[in-house]
Amino acid sequence: MIDTTLLPDEPGCYLYKDASGRIIYVGKARNLKKRVSSYFSKTIHDPKTRALIDAACDLDFIVTPSETEALLLENTLIKKYTPKYNIDLRDSKSYAFIHLTGDPYPRITIARKRGPKGQYFGPFVSGHERDHVFAVVKKTFMLRSCRRLPKRPCLRYHIGTCLAPCTGNVSEEEYGEQVRRAAAVMSGKSDEMIASLEKEMKVCSDELAFEKALLLRDQITAISHLKNRQIVDRNKRRNEDVVSFEVRNGICYLMLFPVAHGTLGDKEEYVFDWHEDAFEEFLVQYYATHEPPNELIVPETPGEALAAYLSAQKDSVVRVTVPQRGEKYDLLKLVAHNIEAHFFGGEAKCAALQKRLHLAEPPVVIECFDISHSAGTAMVGSMVQFRYGRPDKRKYRRFKIKTVDQIDDFAAIAEVVTRRYTRLRDEGGDYPDLIIIDGGKGQLSAATRALQEVGVRLPVISIAKREEEIYVPGFEHPLPIKKNEKASLFVQEIRDEAHRFAIQYNRLLRRKEVTG
Repeated sequence: MIDTTLLPDEPGCYLYKDASGRIIYVGKARNLKKRVSSYFSKTIHDPKTRALIDAACDLDFIVTPSETEALLLENTLIKKYTPKYNIDLRDSKSYAFIHLTGDPYPRITIARKRGPKGQYFGPFVSGHERDHVFAVVKKTFMLRSCRRLPKRPCLRYHIGTCLAPCTGNVSEEEYGEQVRRAAAVMSGKSDEMIASLEKEMKVCSDELAFEKALLLRDQITAISHLKNRQIVDRNKRRNEDVVSFEVRNGICYLMLFPVAHGTLGDKEEYVFDWHEDAFEEFLVQYYATHEPPNELIVPETPGEALAAYLSAQKDSVVRVTVPQRGEKYDLLKLVAHNIEAHFFGGEAKCAALQKRLHLAEPPVVIECFDISHSAGTAMVGSMVQFRYGRPDKRKYRRFKIKTVDQIDDFAAIAEVVTRRYTRLRDEGGDYPDLIIIDGGKGQLSAATRALQEVGVRLPVISIAKREEEIYVPGFEHPLPIKKNEKASLFVQEIRDEAHRFAIQYNRLLRRKEVTG
């Protein structure tokens, strides 16, 4: 069960994953919580959406500064992962370029991808904006759009929207100057051109030529759009990596966002034990196997030797920047916001579970057990750990059942619980704040007896499938917690992950038996 209650009310991209963790759909949203929640409404979906929801076992998301940035990121992620349930955008009008060809008298056209020689501007996120800009630039600078120069001028020449090099009345130099102006505008160097058009518009207005003034106003609007970096992929030559982190209770939660040619890419997440030099140690290890960017944007200054190390790895100068304001500082804040949303949004889940189970403290660390077998063969157990509401896969454990040789889930649960907490007791390890058992009252009783025999006292509950009923020791009936409550959804999420992990191990053992 995918819990949508803690998704932020912000723009971004959401990524559905199947049971193997493979990304099967990427979407963008103006409001992540509302958009993802709509998938689980009672409204009947089309067959493809229904199939997507049935296949989805997990959800990831990335918060972006705006819906347009989410659209850019969505395109990047779809190209990277080619998800099963996304449509093929190769023939879409979005994401195309405006192309000035490399002919002696260049023509202006739309290109779906980079190819023949010439200059490319884009790709454009909005097909409507691109078509508008294309039409206005073509008309403003009177550029040809015909595939071949005709032997006589066409209608565009007669209505004054083309210089018509086909007539021989314009030289390559004169026509080339108009092409250079158009290229400058579409490259963002348009302030001078806008100022000129504004003067002309004022003259037209003073002379009461309102129709022409209105046309010039539309042209200025279109050129201004080209200056807006959110309309096209930002065509920077430099690549940047933006890294931020937060340390809580001795654990470092870190995210890295690559910014390739100005476009935000997919995030990378890392969790590791914190010590004084851990951040610099991470950077050295990461860039030992990844090409360093032109610029590394970080929240604090690492050791002086790092920049030299990165430059040596890249064989060119790498800048290490700690911004205090401006666009780069905003990127750092965006990464920090994603860290908060991803790693610590789960604290509300823990609080909800604490309230419904009447625990003294929020269950920050939760361990959940499940048993999987195939008609009694290849019987295995799994344990997953959630920390601050999120899976901590470093702490996952799997168990090959040793003392049970028949179908007996109760005995199997007792074995894995005994093995887990005997080891923690003997090694002085940290106990979880809550234990969850996949099953009903029988599995819960078996786990409770095992804990007693080990001499460990910990809060333990079980969740029974179908009605998602939650049981606690000593009570005949399940707790009065509805299955769509935040607390129950959180328990279901943990149970589903333990179930997935157990099945994965069971299948691995069966494959080994078949292959010998």
